[in-house]
Amino acid sequence: MIVTEGIKKIFQAGDVETIALRNVSLTVETGDFVAVMGPSGCGKTTLLNILGLIDQANAGEYYFLGHQVSRLSDKQKAKLRKENIGFVFQNFNLIDELTVHENIELPLIYLGWKKKSRKQRVGEIIEKMEISHRKNLFPLQLSGGQQQRVAVARAVVANPALILADEPTGNLDSMHGEEVMNLLNDLNKEGTTIVMVTHSRRDASYSHRIINLFDGQIINENLNKLM
Repeated sequence: MIVTEGIKKIFQAGDVETIALRNVSLTVETGDFVAVMGPSGCGKTTLLNILGLIDQANAGEYYFLGHQVSRLSDKQKAKLRKENIGFVFQNFNLIDELTVHENIELPLIYLGWKKKSRKQRVGEIIEKMEISHRKNLFPLQLSGGQQQRVAVARAVVANPALILADEPTGNLDSMHGEEVMNLLNDLNKEGTTIVMVTHSRRDASYSHRIINLFDGQIINENLNKLM
């Protein structure tokens, strides 16, 4: 599903050049669950943004679902991202003015689903996520754990092949964090590929593999013995 070959990312601010990623090569197979760990500033989120087709490497190659990303136009990348990738963020990124149902429905609107199909699909997802009794509430009426459940529901409503999760439990207490990780674990068991950035060893224990980054480089990769 994912192959990167020697990707490099440089950020330029005036005369100051920062190398965020150096010679990063990795492979993620369909159905895998990979955790990316490392200290703050080591390039974890930058890598996730490149995998999610939000940003682009300065050098090296990235292949996603067989597509050589560097050869795609911005429009082609947006289409590939919209149809195949779901995002889960630490800060939930829900729209406060929309209800739970409306937030989850958004990706389907962007994909051009008809209203009847959208209603049916959102109904299935909120039932699965056990938030159907909160579908008419607004994000600010929910706890952090409930908001992240909504965010996960929004990420998977269009059946993406890949979920990219950036510190998905970072703003949650341990109980709600475990609930969110169990949701992601269940989705992975159903076949969804997940790449997750995390500082938490406990969260990483749900993954199949742990990749450790330091100063923008992969320093080691380990199979998760706890899986």
